[in-house]
Amino acid sequence: MKRTDLRNIAIIAHVDHGKTTLVDAMLRQSGIFRANEQVAERVMDSNDLERERGITILAKNTAVSYQGVKINIVDTPGHADFGGEVERVLNMVDGVLLLVDAFEGPMPQTKYVLRKALAQKLQPIVVINKIDRPDQRVHEVLDEVLELFMELEANDQQLDFPVIYASARAGLAKRSMEENSTDLKPLFDLLLDVIPAPEGEMDGSLQAMVTTLDYDEYVGRVAIGRVMRGRIQSGQQVTVMAEDAQTKSKISRLYAYEGLKRVEVREAALGDIIAVTGLADVNIGETIADPENPEALPSIKIDEPTLAMVFSVNNSPFAGREGQFVTSRHLRDRLFREVETNVSLKVTETGSPDAFEVAGRGELHLSILIETMRREGYEFQVGKPKVIYKEIDGQKCEPLELLTVDVDQEFMGTVMESLGTRRAELINMTELAGYLRMEFVIPARGLIGFRSEFLTNTKGNGIMNHIFHGYTPYKGEIPGRTRGALVAFEDGETTAYGINSVQDRGTMFVVPGQSIYEGMIVGENTRELDMEINPCKKKHVTNMRSSNSEEAIRLDPPRLFSLEQALEYINDDELVEITPKSIRLRKTILNRQLRARDRNQKSDK
Repeated sequence: MKRTDLRNIAIIAHVDHGKTTLVDAMLRQSGIFRANEQVAERVMDSNDLERERGITILAKNTAVSYQGVKINIVDTPGHADFGGEVERVLNMVDGVLLLVDAFEGPMPQTKYVLRKALAQKLQPIVVINKIDRPDQRVHEVLDEVLELFMELEANDQQLDFPVIYASARAGLAKRSMEENSTDLKPLFDLLLDVIPAPEGEMDGSLQAMVTTLDYDEYVGRVAIGRVMRGRIQSGQQVTVMAEDAQTKSKISRLYAYEGLKRVEVREAALGDIIAVTGLADVNIGETIADPENPEALPSIKIDEPTLAMVFSVNNSPFAGREGQFVTSRHLRDRLFREVETNVSLKVTETGSPDAFEVAGRGELHLSILIETMRREGYEFQVGKPKVIYKEIDGQKCEPLELLTVDVDQEFMGTVMESLGTRRAELINMTELAGYLRMEFVIPARGLIGFRSEFLTNTKGNGIMNHIFHGYTPYKGEIPGRTRGALVAFEDGETTAYGINSVQDRGTMFVVPGQSIYEGMIVGENTRELDMEINPCKKKHVTNMRSSNSEEAIRLDPPRLFSLEQALEYINDDELVEITPKSIRLRKTILNRQLRARDRNQKSDK
């Protein structure tokens, strides 16, 4: 049976190609909002971090009505680090809107998400967005999209994709560039014509796949998914089927989506995207089934993590000053709670009760978790990110990334030289309007710390994107940071006089009046080795001069680190201390004598 009154679609694209803006426009034009309702821009990016960074981190569900048909829309993340989110939600839909920027064309993440969609035999509609850009090159971009479909071995039906030209910001779409259009009606009409309606057994025994978990402090765990067969009702007894167990449970409440809201309903049927409460132990990838005839759906396969970091309890002299949650129990509970909803993440206990290995899909994936935790009041420390090696056919193999960089011609030599030392191989180079696009295959560990170096080399004008490319035999050593750290050798408060007396040794990371402790990294040495310094030194007071006569002191501006920059910067023997108010760099061993002894022991081996 077909449900002609329903369509399920996901919007997929590279970062910043306009997914969330298009969903905004679809919501507004479908009459979801009242005429006088104040609505924020990018209304789907509800998370604070999403709004600040202008990226989508979590997949979101919404629904609009058009000509009596309900259209469930899933807005997906564009970053490869959140690919786990994309993979799950594609299980809920029958078709995809593939958005491509009218100037940039297909980018690495476009390729990644499209490959996933084609593998699931989903019907694509290509939306060439931002056609109002003065530098748009619509016809070349359409050719590039067709080449991408052919490269990914799309079947004949998928290759015959319909195309819509749109400006999401202006809220218009058209079937050809010559057409005059002032709204998204051509897109809505095409959706109803092309995207298949859900099909299956309406009266069969219940099967629903759980693809996302949410948490509500009033009702507990909320399972979100799609009804694949049959009907589901509020108050119904069901069986939750995991890979190795079955548990009987009762649905407390059942919700469907209308606009941005979850609306409580009595019943949902084949094809509906639903949210249910009352299933305390349900997990992502499990099946909600009829207890009389329980049948499991195939579980969701998620790509494995490629990067790991050790999260541990903060043991610095400043521990507990700024955070609300500081113990190993707090840290453990929070990390294992994250794993329940963040399927691309893995948490492993280590030999120490105070440290946990957290593995994810990339630096951004892990740094978003760290930033979320510090905003919630957690205080902890993390080590240097390390790639996860795999043994394939008896060989040690490492993850590779496909890196795309867009740079002005003048920076080409510097960028290639920098990537050469990181074991990158150039596989493609294209000249676009005024700049070069280069594609490299590079070991994932070669990208650690590269972003800040790349921005420096291109004077802030370069753009880089990367996605997972596969595994390759270990490529050999990659040189790390070439300069040592300036390390404080006593606790205290920094002074302008103290900083001025040591700033010729390198670049400082601290400002006057800042509390520091022994073993904290306060700057970068101009040389390769670490150096112990004292930026807390005070000027001696004599009858010839007073302690505040520091008018002649001129300090260089310090280098201040964002969270990502701090994670990229540290070496193996260093940590980043993270609290709700501060990000500090420190040595793992704080005491200078113990550090020297450890260094000597390592050099003797």
